[in-house]
Amino acid sequence: MKKITVIGGGTGAYVVLSGLKDLNENLSVVVSMMDSGGSTGRLRDQLGILPPGDLRQCLVALSDAPVLWRKLFLYRFEKGDLEGHNFGNLFLAALEKVSATYDQALDTASYVLKTKGKVIPVTLDKLHLSAEYENGKIVNGEGLIDENHAERSKIKKAYLSPEGTANINAIHAIESTEYLVIGPGDLYTSIIPVLLVKGIREAILKTNLKIIYILNLMTKNGQTTNYKASDHLIDLKKYLGRAPDFVLINNGEIDEEIKAWYKKNNEVQVENDLTKKAFTVISSDLVDNDKIEKSKSDILYRSILRHDSKKITEVLKKIFYA
Repeated sequence: MKKITVIGGGTGAYVVLSGLKDLNENLSVVVSMMDSGGSTGRLRDQLGILPPGDLRQCLVALSDAPVLWRKLFLYRFEKGDLEGHNFGNLFLAALEKVSATYDQALDTASYVLKTKGKVIPVTLDKLHLSAEYENGKIVNGEGLIDENHAERSKIKKAYLSPEGTANINAIHAIESTEYLVIGPGDLYTSIIPVLLVKGIREAILKTNLKIIYILNLMTKNGQTTNYKASDHLIDLKKYLGRAPDFVLINNGEIDEEIKAWYKKNNEVQVENDLTKKAFTVISSDLVDNDKIEKSKSDILYRSILRHDSKKITEVLKKIFYA
């Protein structure tokens, strides 16, 4: 049985995990814990809990429970006092409050959802993400960085406050894995926050694991504005400490209506400008052109395009079983 570990969070991790869970391999996901926007941010501020949003998405992605349970964990209230809140976030918040340890809370959620794999918070410390831009501006908080769409200056440095330490379970998962899958996901609010936690980069660099980086389909305004594929790799390597072994990039056609929606938000398809490097570039049709609709109560800006879970899994299988 192969040991595969995914790092990241949000919908990117959800898409990858949804496909990988059916391979019946030893699967883990090390999840970003810096989310501070939307329902998660409100619960962090009001209850003093760890951010549940990314954990919830990963738990649902790996779930083998009946469809009703999965729908419940993804359901977002559209009116009343709970407007904007996600049921799964509320469930995890309550579990944290009544459980002796956070591991116990996650074990219970995993039991309810019958997860096929381990969902591991990258840290159990309450940390916040900050970004310093080349123009000298500093933005504190993952939610504010994620929503900083008007910013045209590049991010010069990302860091955590306080520094915090890695969850020992996350370290063990990385040290024992054969393949580390990074992305897709917002570079500075889903992926790099995991690598910033003290102990994670060190654990990666001391192993012989193979790293697979799945590039985003589109640029992210305020984070990777006008970035080409090579720009993503430069920034990733800065925080990872090494280049990946494989880079997956989409070459499939994206629906013109979807591209027009992104263009209005100053976002474009990531251009493949990768030449022959020390890593293997795999260019393949990875796109799901079904437009994503979001809940009316969800006030956050979210992408309407996703990678296709099955297409990604097929490419990854060729790497795992070569």
